[in-house]
Amino acid sequence: MNAQPGTTQGRAVVLGGSIAGLFAARVLSESYAEVLVVDRDRLTGVKEPRRGVPQGRHVHGLLSRGQQILEGLFPGLTDELAEDGAARGDVGHDVRWYMNGERLRPNRSGLVALTSRRPFLERHVRERVLALPAVTFLEECDILRLQASPDRGRVTGVWVLRQAPGSTEELLEADLIVDTTGRGSRTPAWLEELGYPRVEEAKHRIGLGYTTRHYRIGPDFYGDDMAVNYVASPSLPRGLIVSKVDGDRSVVTAYGILGDQPPTDHEGFLAFVESLDVPGVHAALLAAEPLDELVAYRFPANLRRHYERLPRFPEGLLVMGDAVCSFNPSYAQGMTVSALSALALRDHLTESGGLPDPLGYFKRLAADAIDGPWAMSIGGDLAFPGVEGERTPEILAGHAHLARVQAAAVHDEEVSEALTRVIGLVDGPDALLAPALMAALDRHDGRAGR
Repeated sequence: MNAQPGTTQGRAVVLGGSIAGLFAARVLSESYAEVLVVDRDRLTGVKEPRRGVPQGRHVHGLLSRGQQILEGLFPGLTDELAEDGAARGDVGHDVRWYMNGERLRPNRSGLVALTSRRPFLERHVRERVLALPAVTFLEECDILRLQASPDRGRVTGVWVLRQAPGSTEELLEADLIVDTTGRGSRTPAWLEELGYPRVEEAKHRIGLGYTTRHYRIGPDFYGDDMAVNYVASPSLPRGLIVSKVDGDRSVVTAYGILGDQPPTDHEGFLAFVESLDVPGVHAALLAAEPLDELVAYRFPANLRRHYERLPRFPEGLLVMGDAVCSFNPSYAQGMTVSALSALALRDHLTESGGLPDPLGYFKRLAADAIDGPWAMSIGGDLAFPGVEGERTPEILAGHAHLARVQAAAVHDEEVSEALTRVIGLVDGPDALLAPALMAALDRHDGRAGR
């Protein structure tokens, strides 16, 4: 195969073909002559949830920053998704946001909201990746172990076993391997087997449980809107998302923290929804047509693997996506952080000439993609009294300021827009401390105190 201009004459192998793996393959195709994506599932032509994505039946959100990166990596894909049935609108104006039980004031943020089922989005991204000349897929293939150089200083390949009867183990040699196999990644164990230190892990228990069903809901419920997002709060640690998705359907996901799992029977689920008192939702579901069975999923804890803190790491191996950091899914950060990680990978490969320095990559990944969302997620979780963890003075001050912002966003469009941009990872939390915003908060406080 002839390399594209600027690429190296080498092969990169991506372990895992979900969203993070697809983003990785896209940017690797700019630096490597051949990119091979390996996954245990069948990928091509798949339109429904896969075994390897057990949460694939539930609501998924691509935050505003993720949508921007998606469009940058795959120009025209936003229009393609909308034309094929995804809902599209303004994330500040066409989504009904509820925080602390009150609806935020709609705002014209200019940020694109796209809502669809996870398999729908993944299929469209996968088709774009498959169209890249450098990329091929090796499907229905189990990943066994790594192959390293005699001194164990470099990973040189990966051993796999095709699931077809009569297959034998085979070695896929590679100049670079990127592990995107998710939360259950075996890289920590593989590293120890090669004599490397154990990677430090941070876990923050949240005990999140959510239950999902798809419905056909009458258009009167939405009006001109596309979704309802009722965010769990310390006073009521339950949440709900109702969203238009592809196929003229709606996905309804209810969730609770600290073991408050929404029921999986029809009456119990509707009672859970009713407890939230979101205007119009319970009545709409009573009249809606259920399209499938209720399914549940549990997420016990946020998990982060601090590869950037290791003193040494083998060359020829990188890790990305949930295999590095797995977030509380109620904040919808996962796919967007994978998109940010792809940009971090691209930047590192550009600077290194396609020959990555693993520890340099992990430090960039932490700074550019993970640190900010991780702090937001953990800080948000610690607002709930039952969640264990240290509440530093900085975190408590952040909670107080965010509560002030949310209260003002109910009435003030400028504050609502600023909050929308931070939630969407377009702006960092410091944007909520900008002088103009602080002045708006002071004005709101003055009116509220009268």
